[in-house]
Amino acid sequence: MKQMWKEFRAFAMGGNMLDLALGFIIGAAFAALVESLASNVLMQLVAAIFGKPDFSELIFEFNNAEIKYGAFLTDFVGFLLMAIVLFSIVKLLKKAGLGNFRAQGQRECPYCKEFVSVDALKCKWCTADIDPDQLEEEDLEILEARRRTGEH
Repeated sequence: MKQMWKEFRAFAMGGNMLDLALGFIIGAAFAALVESLASNVLMQLVAAIFGKPDFSELIFEFNNAEIKYGAFLTDFVGFLLMAIVLFSIVKLLKKAGLGNFRAQGQRECPYCKEFVSVDALKCKWCTADIDPDQLEEEDLEILEARRRTGEH
């Protein structure tokens, strides 16, 4: 339990929480943009071809219950568009060499208990020298992964 609390504290006090919040906000805005593209462009093309802007009127009745498979089809088209756009963005980022970044990770200074970068040799808060031999196993794994990918 103590280790889990330590990991949560490192997560909450580190930059990961802010990254997560910003990613969520940007993701929500991006989803609204793609949804707008789906409803205002793609579904208008559907309307030009089939005569209706969406499939929401497609309903199957079964024992006095309405199964709105048309609404599902409309949402599915939006989902497919979102997936294609995200896939394209990830491919472009990887092609540009921007998709190889990893979270740096942080560890606790053994002296002042503030969080510093995993590979820090001096604490930025208390200026104490930090012995690299004091790195925990998970910190060593993060450092090794960063060395393999060429990150500094």
